[in-house]
Amino acid sequence: MAIEKDMDLVMISPGANPPVCRIMDYNKFLYEQSKKQKEMKKNQKIVDLKEIRLSPTIEDHDIDVKANNAKRFLENEDKVKVTIRFRGRQNANTNVGYKVMQDFVDRIGEAGVVEKPAKLEGNNMIMIMAPKKQ
Repeated sequence: MAIEKDMDLVMISPGANPPVCRIMDYNKFLYEQSKKQKEMKKNQKIVDLKEIRLSPTIEDHDIDVKANNAKRFLENEDKVKVTIRFRGRQNANTNVGYKVMQDFVDRIGEAGVVEKPAKLEGNNMIMIMAPKKQ
């Protein structure tokens, strides 16, 4: 029947019992499939990971500036990685880092949520924040 109509016999779902086939133009089918994939790819939002570095001895104004930058990143639907690097004797007082991280989260407020809480990894304390879902 496909040859009579000058078309192709295309197997749509080979896993079915019996397999489902359709008489159609195979090139047109491939074109429509690629068109659908391009449309789906175009609608995807690529999420970037922006990094903000803090220090255990950061001042109030500096943390305000960095929190405002983080809010801007979160409003643009990007994730934010907040890092504190401890050097030398600062490694003995990592609890200061947790306080700085909590202060940072408080200053950001409703713009984002903590996706991965603050965790000490070697000399660095890392926390990841994600944009708040509407």
